[in-house]
Amino acid sequence: MGGTLMPMLAPGAPRCKPLFGALTSERPFVNVGLEQMYATRPAARPSRSVPSDRALRHLYRWALVLVAALAVMVALSRVAQGGEAAATVVVQPGDTLWTIAAARYPGDDPRARIDEIERLNNLSSPVIVVGETLRLPA
Repeated sequence: MGGTLMPMLAPGAPRCKPLFGALTSERPFVNVGLEQMYATRPAARPSRSVPSDRALRHLYRWALVLVAALAVMVALSRVAQGGEAAATVVVQPGDTLWTIAAARYPGDDPRARIDEIERLNNLSSPVIVVGETLRLPA
């Protein structure tokens, strides 16, 4: 047996050019050096008019840093100005939350103000002690 390997064609089928010509042609294989297998320099990237994802991420980071810096500056300026001092009262003999709320907020409903005083001072009940310092809502 010897000879060439010929593909089997169906009767009447058109003869096609083989996909891998080197495997079916009678030409000898050619050795190619390594320097010919790789590009000598990277292909130039096409210019984009749209900013890349990396550029957008950097822009987002700088915007975030700027917003954080502005927030810190505003907070520090308010602290430097002193802000509004919290009002306090020292409980005297005979004082109750009702009398303190009625004296401090004469036009308001004392019940709502008592609830605010209890919440602000973490009181579990309306019982207060003489000498205790209570913070009052603004």
